[in-house]
Amino acid sequence: SPQGGGGGYKTRLRARCELCTRRGDRGWVPPGSGARSDKDMASGKAHIGKPAPGFHATAVVDGAFKEIKLSDYKGKYVVLFFYPLDFTFVCPTEIIAFSEHAEDFRKLRCEVLGVSVDSHFTHLAWVNTPRKDGGLGTIKIPLLSDLTRSMAADYGVLKEDEGITYRGLFIIDSKGVLRQITVNDLPVGRSVEETLRLVQAFQYTDTHGEVCPAGWQPGGDTIKPTVKESKEYFAKQR
Repeated sequence: SPQGGGGGYKTRLRARCELCTRRGDRGWVPPGSGARSDKDMASGKAHIGKPAPGFHATAVVDGAFKEIKLSDYKGKYVVLFFYPLDFTFVCPTEIIAFSEHAEDFRKLRCEVLGVSVDSHFTHLAWVNTPRKDGGLGTIKIPLLSDLTRSMAADYGVLKEDEGITYRGLFIIDSKGVLRQITVNDLPVGRSVEETLRLVQAFQYTDTHGEVCPAGWQPGGDTIKPTVKESKEYFAKQR
């Protein structure tokens, strides 16, 4: 994925986006042509503690095309992560890492969904490209296409000047409520292990009503959220 501040890369990326727009296979509106500002895009509709923005997108699932909606996952947790573009650099490392841990998430009744502004045809081509050639190979998570960039705008991760997304990650609980948001700038990938830990922590609080201290790991001490009972936890601290 895009990384660093090299002007040459950004120039090529913009050229690619503009070419695709002229072809009509992208929904991006170039800057200066009536699109909303970066500030508006950054706000989006995604807010902690509120219902996550719904979506309906075409995805590549097990090498085939499938229509996917957020409502399909009612009763499960969802990790929704945006990445800038297919056939890039950091992005395949993230997608492959999430794919390799897909079963760990599913054991928690949690599904992982990847999203970019590429078409589902481009996703399929990337999946069909061997990893040694920069492809994904077989993966265990769906890749959603956000050609119109409506999902990116709703979730506040659209980098409007380039028509791509920042590395946004969203944890949605089994009731469809947004519980966590992380957004990275382009050069730095995300931690699958930390995402898994956060899902475990939120699920623990859902079930037990106790809160998780900094760095909590499954099996670790939690805090009863009252002044009196919290002393049980703090009494153990050095």
